[in-house]
Parts: sequence; C-alpha cells; structure tokens
Amino acid sequence: MHTTTALLANAVPPQLLPARQLMAFTLASHILLVPFGVALPFITLLMHYRGLSRGDDVALGLARRWSAVMAVQFAIGVVTGTVLSFEFGLLWPGMMGRWGDVFGLGFGVEAWAFFLEAVLIAIYLYGWRRLKPWTHFLLGVPLPLAALLGAFGIIAANAWMNTPQGFTLDAAGRPVDVSVRQAVFTPMFGPEYWHFAVAMFLTAGYVVAGVYAVGLLRGRRDRYHRLGFALPFTVAAILTPIQVLLGDAIARSVFHKQPVKFAATELVWKTDTHVPEYVFGRLHSDGTVSGGLKIPQLDSILAGFRPSTRVTGLSSVPPEERPTALQATVVHWAFDIMVAIGSLLILLALWYAWCWWRHRDLPHSRWFYRCAAVAGVACLISVECGWITTEVGRQPWIVYRHMRVSEAVTATRAGSLWTMLAVVVVVYVAVFAAFLAVLLKMRTRWRIADASATPATAPQTPETDTPYGPRSEPLPTVTGAAPGEGQGRTPGGAS
Repeated sequence: MHTTTALLANAVPPQLLPARQLMAFTLASHILLVPFGVALPFITLLMHYRGLSRGDDVALGLARRWSAVMAVQFAIGVVTGTVLSFEFGLLWPGMMGRWGDVFGLGFGVEAWAFFLEAVLIAIYLYGWRRLKPWTHFLLGVPLPLAALLGAFGIIAANAWMNTPQGFTLDAAGRPVDVSVRQAVFTPMFGPEYWHFAVAMFLTAGYVVAGVYAVGLLRGRRDRYHRLGFALPFTVAAILTPIQVLLGDAIARSVFHKQPVKFAATELVWKTDTHVPEYVFGRLHSDGTVSGGLKIPQLDSILAGFRPSTRVTGLSSVPPEERPTALQATVVHWAFDIMVAIGSLLILLALWYAWCWWRHRDLPHSRWFYRCAAVAGVACLISVECGWITTEVGRQPWIVYRHMRVSEAVTATRAGSLWTMLAVVVVVYVAVFAAFLAVLLKMRTRWRIADASATPATAPQTPETDTPYGPRSEPLPTVTGAAPGEGQGRTPGGAS
C-alpha cells in the first residue's frame, strides 16, 4: 500500500513543468514592482509632508515627480498582477476548486485594496494645483494604508498555504466548517506579513535613493539630488536592523511550524542536536554536503539558542514528502544570499549613521555612494530570494501537508502551456521595455526643465512651476484686440 501511494505521489504530469515555469516567471516579474506599489506612496507622502511643513519647494517638486512614477508603476502592476490572478485558476484548478472557499478571502481583500488604491492614486495625481495643499496631502494619507491592505490579503493567502488551518475535512477529504478568522490569521501570517512589509519599504527606499546616488556620483551635488537621496535612504537605513530581527524571527517560526522546510533551508539531513551551519554548499541525494563553509553547532544555536537544540532533518519524512536535494540546495542558496545581502546592508546603514552622527551631513566618500547605488538592486535580488525560499522550500506541497503541486495542476496540454509561456515572456519584455522608456522620457524632460529653470529663461511648463501653482498657461490671442489687451497679464487677469 505504501509503495502504491509513493508511486502516485511521484507521478509527474507532463504539464507540471511548464505550469511551474509560467507561474515562476510571472511571479518573479511581478514581485519586482511590488516594493514600489506598497512603499513608494509612503515615501512620496513623507517628502510631501516635508515640503508642506517647511515650505520647501524642492521637496514638493520631488514628491510630485515621484507621484508620477508611482502612477506609471501602478499601471504596469495592473498588467502583471492581473495575469497572476488568472494563472491561479488556469494553472492550479485543483487547489482553487478544493480550497478556494477556505483561503480565498485573502484574494478578495487584495482585489478591494487594489481598486481602492487606484482611486486614491487618481485623486492624489489630480490634486496637484487643484486642491488646497494640506487638503491634497490628507487625501493622500490613505494611500499607504490601501497598499498595506493589499499586501495583507496576499500574505494571508500565502501564509495559509504554508500553515493551513481553519477547517475540518469530511469523509471525502473536502474542507468543511470553515473558520474565516483562523484561515486568515494562521501561525505564519504575522511573521510573514511584517517581514514582507518591512522588506518592501526597505527595498523601495534603497532603490529610490540609488537613483540619486548615481546623480551624486556624476557630480550633481545640488540640493535636489541630496534631498532625493537622503530621505528614502534614511527610511531604508532605519528599517535595515529591524528587518534583520524580523528575518531571524520568521526563520525561527519556520523551524517550529515547518521543520522540513527549515531542514531544506539549512541542508539538515538527519535529525540531531549540535547541528552545524553550512554557508552555501550543495546537498546530495545521499545526504552529504559538498562545498561551502561548515560552522560546527551553529545551526542548533541559531534555532534554539543552545547547541543541544534538536533540529529535524529531511530524512525524517519519506522522499515523496520533502524537497529534492536540488530543491533544497536552491532554497539554501537563496536563503544564504538573502542573509548575506541583509548583513551588508547593515554595514552600509551603520556607515551612513556614523557619518551623520559625526558631521550632521551626508557621507562624502564616493565608495559610499557606489555602494548605495547598488543597494537597491541587491534588495530586489533579496526579495526574489525570499520568495524562492518560501515557495520552493514548501515543495512538494502546494497546500502544506494537504495537497501536492502535482495534484493541483491543470489538465491543459504541456505544449499549450509552453506556448503560453513564450507569449507571456514576449509580452512582459515589451511591457517592461515600455515602462523603462516612459521613465527615461520623464527623466529627460525633468532634466531639461531643471537645466533651464531660471527666472529669465524658465519655460512655462508644469515641471518648472511650483507644484501648487499658479499653473502657467499661455494666454489666448484675441483677434481685433486693442493695443495692450490680452498682453502682459497673468493667467489670473491681474496686470
């Protein structure tokens, strides 16, 4: 009986590989935009508040430009996010058909938050020059909350997949007696949500600051670039040590709630105490690890604060219920890269804090700005590694301990899925190329406006006006007007 069950569990439908590749590509692409959708509204409003409270036109100009970028990013996120929504039903009908009534509320919350965020972004963009300054700012305050609400829905669904609860199974193995509260607030929800949310703010801060770090390296030491760098970098630097603590907390939660995933993350083969920590390295099917740096007893110490902590190994469960040696190696490398990036960012944040504490000024070292310029890219890599750790480490389960990925996959032919993947790749390349082209066009227009923004030569364009006006518009030419009429007057009609 056990042999038959194992054979069925190891049966791999031909459509499983293309379905996985399609989902992985679309998710990996979409997640690059998520930090800006979640955190850029907050950073923009923080700059907006600084501008209003201090009467700072430079800060207001930065906030207005960032709001334009925020809107373009949101439009691209609509495309990639919608594709992901369709893929859940198209690629994994087994999961959605059986479990959708249990954890589907998270997707519903995310959808409502998405529409709310779209409305709020439209109001915020419309409000420049059309609303009173503080009224405009206050109407934008709900934007970060809507973004966090969307993250709440997605993380609730993902956390449920990692630690499913809030239901009982009937005689046919179908979920009944669903408890919405328990299905939403699962054991992994809190650690996942806060780790994810802080990661989004930290990543957005470093990416935005990195853009201005490049400008500072190119000699643009004006206040516009210094302020554009300082505010988002300060937000990211403050959050970096907090994120390290949250990362440690979620790793310990995985140790207690998903011991097999923890074993894959740390390449632990046999259940034991005094377990060593491997920094990188490769796991083989016989349980041996080659390469990497082995640190005796450290894994047990990290898991339970003492060498005698017992760590569950991969061999504690049958092969069909655990990640393969290759999957475990991928998870382990992703986790180690994420930890390495976090450690380097701590050093960068301390460097920044030291310079500010000593001199009350930004660092002057070019090496600091070189590091700051690549910090944003490193954070995006870390975000990708975090999702690899979360998703691949759960294999072979799509719903942990209840449904395997192979049981949830669509019956669509593999050839059709490969074709779909090719089409999606082409479309996504075009969409992201258009996104980049729009951002570069906006940057070029802003640079031209800044270069010519002197009282005598400034062109009357929205980029050179104060964000709260007056709006500079050419006056209409009046046919047959008397000399002096329609000339030399402001848009408001005063001489």
